[in-house]
Amino acid sequence: MLRAYGDGNLFGEPYGEGPVQVVLLHGWARRGGDFAESARELARRGVASVALDLPGFGSSPVPEVAGGARHYAELVVPALLSMGDGPVVLVGHSFGGRIATVIAAQRPDLVRALVLTGVPLLRLNGPRRAPWRFRAVRFANARGWVGDARMEAARQRYGSSDYRNASGVMRAVLVANVNEGYEDELSRIVAPVSMLWGDRDEVAPLSVATRSAALLTCPYTLRTLEGVGHLVPTEAPLEIVRSVQDMLK
Repeated sequence: MLRAYGDGNLFGEPYGEGPVQVVLLHGWARRGGDFAESARELARRGVASVALDLPGFGSSPVPEVAGGARHYAELVVPALLSMGDGPVVLVGHSFGGRIATVIAAQRPDLVRALVLTGVPLLRLNGPRRAPWRFRAVRFANARGWVGDARMEAARQRYGSSDYRNASGVMRAVLVANVNEGYEDELSRIVAPVSMLWGDRDEVAPLSVATRSAALLTCPYTLRTLEGVGHLVPTEAPLEIVRSVQDMLK
């Protein structure tokens, strides 16, 4: 059954009995249910957890203000504080891993350890530049030379699938995230980190994991999953359980 956390606007599914030891943060356009199998298995092993629906996804409402993972970290911290059970193992997949990384760097008192999987933490190819045709339509729209309908048609044609499927504040949130990098946060993490990566991940390739790991000054491990793609929480849920239990030892 879903519960409200923090200021009451962030919802999540609790699993297991006793103090919360693990909090799970899902990826973009996903929801906390991605971690259901991992969380149920942890509960069977006596480990209580909460799988949050991040703002704008699942049961949690859209944020009032658009912002990237650093802004989302500010929204998640009150939820962690409301659980009141001390530092937790923070598990983050993709976008959720970005948020987890920021929280670990800014609030080390809340994070016992990190488990990161499929997280695009670095800007590997520099800022993305929109196609010139899209920029031309945007330029004309800003000056009132073409209407909003044509502007939206250009967004649908030239935007990524995530961009096309987002709207309003969530589209602005996505744009805020596109060119963010977390080199500074990675260098400031003090909690141990377990990195769990599918060798077929095309969203955040294994090279992202190795380059990110090189920036860590804390203890870390990097484990590769053969034949697994980007969606580790649903493709290899028991591997997440294994990483979490390693962090709880």
